[in-house]
Amino acid sequence: MTKSQRTTAPPSPPVLGPRALSRATLARQLLLSRSPMSATAAVEHLVGLQAQNVKPPYYALAARLDGFTPEALSRPLAVRARALVEEEPRTMKELREALLEDWPDADPQALSVAARCKLPLVQITPRGLWGRSGQVRLTTAEHWLGRPAEPAQAPDATVLRYLAAFGPASVKDMQTWAGLTRLREAFERLRPRLVTFRDENGTELFDLPDAPRPDPDTPAPPRFLPEFDNLLLSHADRTRVVPPELKGRHWKGNVAYRTLLVDGFLAGLWRLDDDALVIEPFGRLDRARRAEVTAEAERMLGVLHPGRRYDVRFGTVRE
Repeated sequence: MTKSQRTTAPPSPPVLGPRALSRATLARQLLLSRSPMSATAAVEHLVGLQAQNVKPPYYALAARLDGFTPEALSRPLAVRARALVEEEPRTMKELREALLEDWPDADPQALSVAARCKLPLVQITPRGLWGRSGQVRLTTAEHWLGRPAEPAQAPDATVLRYLAAFGPASVKDMQTWAGLTRLREAFERLRPRLVTFRDENGTELFDLPDAPRPDPDTPAPPRFLPEFDNLLLSHADRTRVVPPELKGRHWKGNVAYRTLLVDGFLAGLWRLDDDALVIEPFGRLDRARRAEVTAEAERMLGVLHPGRRYDVRFGTVRE
């Protein structure tokens, strides 16, 4: 074989370990340092927030934004609801009662379930506001968006938004986040615009060329996250946030717990009792770590619960 006939194999993609993936994802998720973004801009950047319960999005943004107040989210939520809903949406109870007028002999629960399965319904915002709860109210997606349904578009733009908020990530990671399958074709179309890596198991990871990928040794301050935070839900392989030995420790059945991050990884659970924020670490925290966690807890309480006094307590270590 002559020299001109030899071919050079393409270089292998760089390998990213859990700490490198942790820092990259924390940076995208605004959890490595708090962002000056507005609440509206942050929700757009994060590709939405888990908000089936009232309080989680407030805790999620309090952990991520500098200068955040509950009103910064409540105000645009209420304005958007008034602007987009043309008529009073219905609760499931109201929907059942209306349907029973036409089908009085039918099973009420079956009627409402059929409506939810057959119609593209959305839960309107706000479900409730900070300090004020409310019932789930539904309307059609067409009504909520103010336009008729259109044929499904290629997911390429959504892939790019996902990577901006959660990358570097695999095809399977995004499929877990989106609840969809067969997204490989979209990633392949976008490959010329992306960079690739591999994790320690050899899985190919895609990313935006200019997205932040901080040094793995970048300090990651403690953060208090709400139940259902997208950081812990949006990858098939969650070892960038959840150490293997703690897999499944932040869930019980269908219930998600509020979580504590230390050094960028799941490190415990927390809850608000009557007069205290109780922290239950998964391992022993040294004095310096406890001081950092306490300071972050006090900051969070000052943002979301001003004027009310809570003690910060460390509960039983969850071995």
